Amino acid sequence: MSSAPIFQIQSILILSLMILGVYLRRMRKTHVKIMSTVIIWDLLLILQIEFTRSAILKASKVMTNPTMLKIHLFFAIGSVILYILMVLSGRKLLSGDISVRPRHKKLGWTTLIFRIMTLVTSYWAVAK
Repeated sequence: MSSAPIFQIQSILILSLMILGVYLRRMRKTHVKIMSTVIIWDLLLILQIEFTRSAILKASKVMTNPTMLKIHLFFAIGSVILYILMVLSGRKLLSGDISVRPRHKKLGWTTLIFRIMTLVTSYWAVAK
């Protein structure tokens, strides 16, 4: 059996949890716990994909990769970069620096869009 369905199910669950976290953003403690879980689980999913498919090696062959895989990689790598920015701005918010709230909000919506696009493009990126 292919590992693709297992990865897709995890990806859908991660995105669903992320949407729940956005919905509960005004409940600070719950929001932080959910989003921390989302980021950790998503990074673990990347490691799973790497160990089963050598994803980094395939991704490094930029010139020979199909266009859809390139698009998928753009959103997937962008999501990880955005996660880092979200953690940094979120920690500042938690420490009381409310001046970062507008940036955190914009980064948050961008991260959600990137994660949705990562899921959508993953269906075509793994197709033979």
